[in-house]
Amino acid sequence: MSFEDELAEALRRTGEGFTTDPRALAEAGEERGRRLARRRAAVAGGSALVLVLTVTAGAYAGGLFGGSGAEGAVHVAAPPATPPANGRQTGTGAVTAERMIGDLKSLLPGGRLTEPKARGTDDELGPWVGAVYDDGKGPAAISLSLRRVDPFGSRARAQTECDDKNLRNYDDCRTEQLPDGSRLLLHQGYEYPDRRTDTKVWRAVLVTVQGFLVDASEWNAAADKDAPVSRTDPPLTIAQLKGLVTSDTWHAALNDLPAADPEPAPRPDSIALRDRKAVDALEQLMNRFGITVPIASKGGQGTYGYVVLDDGKGKSLVQINVQPTANPSGFTGNSAVTTESDGTKVKVTAGPGEKNRGVTQWKVDTLRKDGLRVVLSAFNTADQNGPATRPSPALTTEQLRKIALAPEWNPGAPAR
Repeated sequence: MSFEDELAEALRRTGEGFTTDPRALAEAGEERGRRLARRRAAVAGGSALVLVLTVTAGAYAGGLFGGSGAEGAVHVAAPPATPPANGRQTGTGAVTAERMIGDLKSLLPGGRLTEPKARGTDDELGPWVGAVYDDGKGPAAISLSLRRVDPFGSRARAQTECDDKNLRNYDDCRTEQLPDGSRLLLHQGYEYPDRRTDTKVWRAVLVTVQGFLVDASEWNAAADKDAPVSRTDPPLTIAQLKGLVTSDTWHAALNDLPAADPEPAPRPDSIALRDRKAVDALEQLMNRFGITVPIASKGGQGTYGYVVLDDGKGKSLVQINVQPTANPSGFTGNSAVTTESDGTKVKVTAGPGEKNRGVTQWKVDTLRKDGLRVVLSAFNTADQNGPATRPSPALTTEQLRKIALAPEWNPGAPAR
């Protein structure tokens, strides 16, 4: 099973989060305020319209990291498979599933809409509509969902932020600030980050100052998966997709939904992500431990960070994930886990990468007694979706271990 599919399965089971470990990823989500999720909505004779919600979160205090906060980035989203965290999205039912289908059809530029499916405002999962649309140039799946969010919360902002392009392959992404203060994400990408197929997914997400969230996606195939590509691009242009989500037509349904609860304020001792990102801490600790391999590129979002090292023998990706609160289930009953004198559990693994044959991954996974989890991974490639570029990763497991166990990850811990 691919990383993306493992991630989808984990999040369907347990919720929200972000890390290279899908189970831990799910456990960290709501606590950290950022999510990475993959959701599905049935369309066209049982095929699924799948959309991906990517979020990373965290806040830092005391040492390099600590506390929990709220900043986010969401990319490629979907109709929720479970009721949203801030409560039910059920309205009075003033807008029915049939009206959702009719509204979508009225906003499309001609063509034919077949096999439509929808939810009205009385559905606890929130209003949504999906169908197969054919403008005469090939059938294409299309999907649109409606929600209410706290317009001033981190989740609202997260919905309209672009991914780091080094982490996820896409053709174009931009965020627009509209004259009325609304934020709009326009994304042109692919169903699979490794481009194993030519299935494209284009997406527009609008978050208004009233807390309306309109999220539409379209594909260049009759379904997101297991359907042949039917056309070069999805049918709607980016301008048409923008017009679809910004239409006042959806206001009747959105007004029938209850307003979202305000997000809780961040802890007073938290530090904004701009003051300390995981990638900055990773680079600082590499320097402190005398790791002088040149950094060719770096990036990441919040509690996830990466560097690409180049010692002249081939590029090597090193990535880090930090979870302020993690579930210890992956560390119990495992003979590969050792325990440090302070109670920190350590699991070191070396084996094939998750995404491509020939790629090697060395990983050090640590869990402190207070629930803080720090995971370091190194690869013998600069891109997990690409081929190996060297025999082994540029950093040793011992170097990864030193960084993961550095006391700076604990709030207020002295450096040694």
